[in-house]
Amino acid sequence: MAAQPRTIFLIAAEESGDRLGAGLMKALRARLGADVSFSGIGGRHMAEQGLISLFPIQALSIIGIVAIPRKLPMILKRIAEATEAVIKAKPDVLVIIDSPDFTQRVAKRVRKRDPSIPIVNYVSPTVWVWRPHRAKAMRHYVDRLMAVLPFEPDVHKRLGGPPCTYVGHPLLEHLEVLRPNASEQRRRDTAPPVLVLLPGSRGSEIARNMAVFGVTLKLLKAMGANFEPVLATTPHLQERVRAATAHWEVQPKVVVNDDDKLAAFRNARAALAKSGTVTLELALAGVPMVAVYKVTPVEAFIARRVIKTSSIILPNIILGQNVIPEFLQDDFTPEKIAPVLRDVLADTPVRQRQIEAFKRLDEIMATGGERPSERAADVVIDVLNKTHK
Repeated sequence: MAAQPRTIFLIAAEESGDRLGAGLMKALRARLGADVSFSGIGGRHMAEQGLISLFPIQALSIIGIVAIPRKLPMILKRIAEATEAVIKAKPDVLVIIDSPDFTQRVAKRVRKRDPSIPIVNYVSPTVWVWRPHRAKAMRHYVDRLMAVLPFEPDVHKRLGGPPCTYVGHPLLEHLEVLRPNASEQRRRDTAPPVLVLLPGSRGSEIARNMAVFGVTLKLLKAMGANFEPVLATTPHLQERVRAATAHWEVQPKVVVNDDDKLAAFRNARAALAKSGTVTLELALAGVPMVAVYKVTPVEAFIARRVIKTSSIILPNIILGQNVIPEFLQDDFTPEKIAPVLRDVLADTPVRQRQIEAFKRLDEIMATGGERPSERAADVVIDVLNKTHK
């Protein structure tokens, strides 16, 4: 009689986690073949790998402390539904992916109701930024933690967190589309230089950031800088972006799809970007930048009291060096940003410092030649094998 396939229940609650989950599913299937079956919660990328999601995840993609109370009843309902589905499925392993405000609440409930189900957490909560006590608390309901940033295993060891393995950041699987070929490198060094604008991927960020971006370009031009602005956005935001840029004195080219955005990265000499994963994309692409970030006054009040790092910019944190200038909250003004952005566009020490620092990222983030999704699959398989001993 043939053995039953090993069952894996995956939970991803937003786009970035959905992409990670899809890569993990593909790598697990490559290693285990017909000896694995998947169920759980995810988006379109995991659906392409065969997952039938328990419910759509779009409504769970929230940002900001003030946004949570409005959606709390729906979130609590989905947490309960997810927990019931895991208990009913009784998988060989539960993999929760990022989105800790949702996925970890499910994990806690599952552990309480059925401690026999192993739980793997893919992507560490940012315990190195705020609420470090979460690391120790996770030991009670997370058996293995898969980190995407190289310093996180040491952080969890210091804080008493669960066993943590660095598997690598998913961007490392896409370096070939981030980095310029010879002709694109020549474009980087040709006038007028391409300046990429990245105001954010959410409606609230567009509303908050666009006016400052527009005036910054105006001031930059008035300072005598010559540049070709390209603004990258997403399909669901393009109408809002085009409306917001309609009255800008300096008109950017607006690109919407991923291929055009990546082409802009490969051709760009510099960037103005809202803080987030995109700053790591730019750094790996070798594009010097100025990073900005602004939240509501309530969120800023809380953040000032809990954030424990000297920078919120991901490449700065990975490098252990604040090479990327950042303008946050009250400093997020065109008058402060424009002079620094001018220096980043020109051949200055500010620019060269970033270029030299970015060259160190490959070594710092190295995964020994393996793809991060494959290393993640190895961790999950290790947990499966220990479960089936």
